[in-house]
Order: sequence, then structure tokens, then C-alpha cells
Amino acid sequence: MEAKLETQELKKEEKEAQAALVDIWKYVFGFAPLAVLKCVIQLQIAETVERHGGSITLPELSVALQCSPSVLHRIMRYLIHLGYFKQTRIIGDQESSVSYTQTSRSRSLLRDGMSSILLLESSPVMLAPWHNLSKRASVDGDSAFETAFGGVSFWEYETANPEDSKLFNDAMACHAGLLVSSIIDQYAEVFEGIRSLVDVGGGDGSALNTLVKACPWIRGVNYDLPHVVSVAPNHGEGVEHIGGDMFEMVPKGDAIFLMRVLHGWSDEDCIRILRNCMAAIPKDKGKLIIVEAVIRSEGEGDDKYTEIHLALDMMMMIRTEKGRERTSKEWEYLVNEAGFTKFTVKRIRAVASVIEAYP
Repeated sequence: MEAKLETQELKKEEKEAQAALVDIWKYVFGFAPLAVLKCVIQLQIAETVERHGGSITLPELSVALQCSPSVLHRIMRYLIHLGYFKQTRIIGDQESSVSYTQTSRSRSLLRDGMSSILLLESSPVMLAPWHNLSKRASVDGDSAFETAFGGVSFWEYETANPEDSKLFNDAMACHAGLLVSSIIDQYAEVFEGIRSLVDVGGGDGSALNTLVKACPWIRGVNYDLPHVVSVAPNHGEGVEHIGGDMFEMVPKGDAIFLMRVLHGWSDEDCIRILRNCMAAIPKDKGKLIIVEAVIRSEGEGDDKYTEIHLALDMMMMIRTEKGRERTSKEWEYLVNEAGFTKFTVKRIRAVASVIEAYP
């Protein structure tokens, strides 16, 4: 009996070792899906298939893209394995041919989907700091980005490199738009009763414009650094641009909106920003709305966004000195230290959650 149990344990260990080896091989080539999806966006494969009614043969795709059929076949074979596009066989009079069909995943790579975010994160500038993660681990408060770029911070680099700055701004506008749409679809009541809303760090105001169109009773103020709002488009009467520094003051409004801003700053900086937000809202009915990732604490269990939240935290660690993603307890600490007395977290089907804080 003991010998049988030992044999079973050995077989279990062998299976685990084999599974671990396969897993490591997947990570060895972990960059491959990112690189191939970037290729899809650059070649506009998803757009081309969409223009053909959502389905296209290899010869048609090759002609449209002016690409080698054999190379394109291998790329599409990999994409089909990943769930991007489906393959169907068309039977003709004399021979059969293969057709590639759109899927929900491939449609997410269209220009109004996740493409700008993927192009940003796959750019050489954004990939370089990841090679310095081990150095970042040895010095708390240092930045892997600065190590990769000779002491230049992320924001300094963006200011000095307009093309990379545009790539970043396009990705942030895309992410913001997706988040705002998710909030409106799933938790629109968060904006009920708000007459004026100040979007702190709102960039070009695109996300706020989407929000105001969905909630026309709101007068929106897009508040960002002067050089950001000076080139922001005119969104019409519903959105007013104001330039300033959130560390100095925040314009007054019924509610303050902070979306994916605070995760880039230290606790001390966040508290300073939040106190300025507190000073900008009415004490009796004012509200602060924070849209950020909320990492699940031990005991809460994981969900489908946990791995993304933890990866985002790694990204903040290599890109900034003190930025981080936070748990609900860590968010509660920040808003309490800033003087807010009530705090709630609403998890929605999105990368970020909606945090509400009241004076």
C-alpha cells in the first residue's frame, strides 16, 4: 500500500513538473502575442476583414494588404489559435478555400477599440523599463524608467518627445473613453443630482465630453495642466477647459471626478490632491468620484481582473517612483486622511472600480 502511494506521488510530481515546463515555455515566448497583435494593428488586418463584411479569404487579404500569402497564412494561423479570427472552409465548384472571420477579440483591435493602448504598451519606449525591474527592486522609490533613459523621468521624456507623447495621450483617451462608457452603462446613477462636475486630470476632455453627452444635465469642467488644455479641442457648451495645477487648487463643483490619476502618485501626494478636492465641493451635498483599479485583498478572492490589476501595479512600479495600484483598504486610508467621512466601492465589469467619497 505504501509503495502504491509513493508511486502515485511520484506520478503527481512528474505531471506537475511537466506542466511547469510547458508553462515556462509559454512565458519564454510571452512577448509573441503582443508582437503579433501589434502587427495586426499596423497592417490593419481587422479593418480589412471588417470592410469585406467580416469575412475574407487568404488571397483577398494578401492582395488588400500587399503581403506575402505564405507569411500572412502563418500569422493568421497563430491568431486563430489565440482566438483572434475564426477559420472557415468555403467549398467551391472545383476546390475549397479558407476564409477568415471576425471574432469579438479581433473586433477589439479596430481603431475605436483597444488598439491605441496596445500600440503604446508595445512601443520600444514603454518596453525598455521592464528590463530594469530587478534594479528597481533593489532601490525603493527609484524608477526603472529613469534607469532605462539615463535619469530622465517618464513625464520629462513625454514632454520632450511629441510623437511618444501623442501615443500616450491617444491610449489614455481610449482607456478613459472605455471606462466612462462602462460606468454609464452599469452605474449611471453615480452622476444623478450632479449639476457641475470637475474632471481633474481630464486630458483633452474627450472622456468628459462623452459623459456630458450621456448626462446632459451636467456642466463639465475639464481641469488639467495649462499646456494640456491649451491644445484640447472645443467640445461645445457642455465642457469648459481650465488650466491649473491639482497640487495647488481644484475648481469648485458639485462633484470632483478623478479617473486613473491618483495611481501615479505617492500616498502623501494623493492626500494633498484629495484635500484640494475636498475644499472644492459643498460640505452638505458634495461628492468625490474616483475611478481606479482596486486590488482584491487577501480573503476577498480573485476575479477575472485580478491578474490585470497586479500587472498594472508592476507597470506603475517600473514607470513611476511611487505610483501604485491599491486595495480598498489603502484607498479608504487615503480618503479618510484627506478628511472624507464616508467611502464606498462599486465594482463594475471593467478594469477600474468606482469609488465614492463624501465630506
